[in-house]
Amino acid sequence: MLNKEKITARFQALQDRICEGLEKLDGLGKFHQDLWERPEGGGGRTRLIQNGNVIEKGGVNFSAVEGDMPAKLLEVLKVETAHDEPITFYATGVSIVLHPRSPMTPIIHMNVRYFEMSNGLWWFGGGIDLTPHYIDEQLASDFHQQLKEVCDQHDKNYYPEFKTWADNYFFIQHRNETRGIGGIFFDRLKADANHTKEQRWAFVQDVGDAFVDLYRHQVNQTRALEYEQNEVNWQRLRRGRYVEFNLVWDRGTKFGLETNGRTESILMSLPPQADWAYCYEAKEDSPEAETLALLKKDIDWVGKKLSVKL
Repeated sequence: MLNKEKITARFQALQDRICEGLEKLDGLGKFHQDLWERPEGGGGRTRLIQNGNVIEKGGVNFSAVEGDMPAKLLEVLKVETAHDEPITFYATGVSIVLHPRSPMTPIIHMNVRYFEMSNGLWWFGGGIDLTPHYIDEQLASDFHQQLKEVCDQHDKNYYPEFKTWADNYFFIQHRNETRGIGGIFFDRLKADANHTKEQRWAFVQDVGDAFVDLYRHQVNQTRALEYEQNEVNWQRLRRGRYVEFNLVWDRGTKFGLETNGRTESILMSLPPQADWAYCYEAKEDSPEAETLALLKKDIDWVGKKLSVKL
């Protein structure tokens, strides 16, 4: 029988495999682990890699936390409870953000998670998205095609639905631009007429298992590309946009902080350096302007006729 203990153990094993794969891909950097406990219940393993050949800073975090549901979150989740009925929660998952050294290699993020409450409610959530500093349309198409193949193995409706969800979620509203080229995003996946809990879980496992291969392809195609200070400056501006999204709009960051999660683990997603320029405008027809023009929702990356190769 599928239960939280089995799910938790599988997520721990996923963290191990991803860290091993990323160390091989990087060739230099090694993960440092911090074990931590949450006073209200549970804890986790934060693993950080820094100053590698490929990864300048990255984290692969596992957590399994539990405790009383904050009243504010019950309200957000629209869970009705009797005044004398205490509600507890259990949440476990793996969360990853990698900031590469080269501005020609994209930032990547993944999260897979499971959440349940003592009143019987449960769901899965997660997703993967890519944030290139410079968008290579072919690599963007490759990324989405790989995600579509993972989704199609489980449900042909998953990719179009979760791709649209990602476009809408990874959107910096105050900038009117997407964080990157999106990917897939899903939340509150429950059992329904077409999917059992075990089928939802099988999909989440395959998403997690796809991560290293997805990023390996992006890294291998970009790690040897040359760049100069102009590209580094642009990278730091785009990292600034990443910070803005994570601190202003990201629900996972808010959940972690509101449930007294470990601050250092929650904020490991932030880059080592980022810049903000007042009223920055990219030069017309520059690679930076071309990237900005592609930071839009609803681009069909799988079916897109490719026109630009950086």
